[in-house]
Amino acid sequence: MKANVGGIDRIIRIGAGAVLAALAATGTVGWWGWLGAVPLATGLMGWCPPYAMFGFSTCAVKN
Repeated sequence: MKANVGGIDRIIRIGAGAVLAALAATGTVGWWGWLGAVPLATGLMGWCPPYAMFGFSTCAVKN
């Protein structure tokens, strides 16, 4: 799998995913908070299946 999630995108995904998962774990939000695991996982892996499917990437272009 070639990385297709760049720096800022990764930071946002990891942050938002971690916050949602933490809120779900503490019972602050409902079950849907566990959906935060998806952006958390894609941010940690640096690869997003929908990005790959549509040929999209937020990684910096290397010269």
